[in-house]
Amino acid sequence: MGRAGVQVSEVGLGCWQLGREWGDVSETAARAVLDAALDAGVTFLDTADVYGDGRSEQFIGDLRARRSERPFVATKLGRRLGYPDGYSYEVFRESVQRSLRNLRCDTLDLVQLHCIPKPWLERPETFGWLRRLRDEGLIRHYGASVETIEEGLVCLEDAELASLQVIFNVFRQRPAETLLARARAAGVAIIARLPLASGLLGGHIDAQTRFDPSDHRHFNADGQAFSVGETFSGLGQARGVQASARVAELCPPDMSRAEFALRWILDHEAVTVVIPGARTPAQVRSNAAASERPSLSTETHARLRTIYETEVEPFIRGPQ
Repeated sequence: MGRAGVQVSEVGLGCWQLGREWGDVSETAARAVLDAALDAGVTFLDTADVYGDGRSEQFIGDLRARRSERPFVATKLGRRLGYPDGYSYEVFRESVQRSLRNLRCDTLDLVQLHCIPKPWLERPETFGWLRRLRDEGLIRHYGASVETIEEGLVCLEDAELASLQVIFNVFRQRPAETLLARARAAGVAIIARLPLASGLLGGHIDAQTRFDPSDHRHFNADGQAFSVGETFSGLGQARGVQASARVAELCPPDMSRAEFALRWILDHEAVTVVIPGARTPAQVRSNAAASERPSLSTETHARLRTIYETEVEPFIRGPQ
């Protein structure tokens, strides 16, 4: 992980779904998913204080109490307290202390700014508060999760930033144009989120699929609750299903569509870890298997780029 100086599995586990914003996930199912991740060799877990108002973090804390393994845990702050214009060192510290309790640890491995407004990313005191928390021993490393390329470039100006989390998948290829190379040159780890475009690239969603009211794919389809880019990568369900079918035509018969989409991301050397979510142990195992798949051919990458340029990019809603 670049400046962080630690090794992690290149396929991690995104834990947003454990907060019930992807439909209900029972306690039994949440524990089974986390156990399956460790059993499959996953050593990177991504969560946030706002996922289920701490529920996701608490499940990981329970995992730490039940298992001897110590995965690298990345959490986030900035959406539960202080958003959008009330940040301070005290707000950051209160958030960190709550995450420490939820995760049952003395020091957080990685704390990321959670898609906070760009003006706050540009203020030197924002990253200064994170450095202060690090120097106090409450966190080991800090990073940022962002919505746009421009925000990512602002974050890369901080000389001690350990990681940058961005939306990156077959439907959101713009980070590969400049941002990934800049991050790699700076020694900043890239965490690729929403790798399956909210499930579109996994092949289990069609135009008629309907989601539980608690699922963000139901209540944020048009950006009603937060950035539309976080749901179906800003493409929308109907058009996304069409584009996903075109991508599926290139998927080898011995690979699942999810493995194919994850492999495309992993073929980019600047990507440190990709964080697909999972609601079942079988999904965890399938996602982890992408790490063992061979790289896609140059021709396949070129054809996927053409699909993106002609059938996806012109229709993406929201900032990129």
